[in-house]
Amino acid sequence: MSTRIERANSQIQKALQQIIHLQMNDPRIDDFVGVSKVEVSPDFRHCKVKIAFTDGKYDRSEKVLNVLKNSEGFLKHKLSEMLDMPHVPKLEFIFDKNLQNAVRVDELLKKLNIPPIEKEGEDDE
Repeated sequence: MSTRIERANSQIQKALQQIIHLQMNDPRIDDFVGVSKVEVSPDFRHCKVKIAFTDGKYDRSEKVLNVLKNSEGFLKHKLSEMLDMPHVPKLEFIFDKNLQNAVRVDELLKKLNIPPIEKEGEDDE
């Protein structure tokens, strides 16, 4: 990936995070909704925005994604004000399941009853 695209991804991610948390006045969007990753296309026309939930309440993912999809015009307008880009890309919001999967794996590992590894050379006295 080119440096230009990486820089654009970073700037768009930071800007969207600020817009979502500071400028959107929708009660369905709270501090636990975050922009985990942004992937802009090489021609800067499309942008995948991955949304994660840090509170573990994944049942509201469809509702939050719909709010963001319906707010695309507002978000693009605010992005154009914040970023110096010749064209603001079309935003596609996707639920990022990586955090959800990591939490689930952690829960499963905690449920396992694995005895600690004994060090060699220790006597069982």
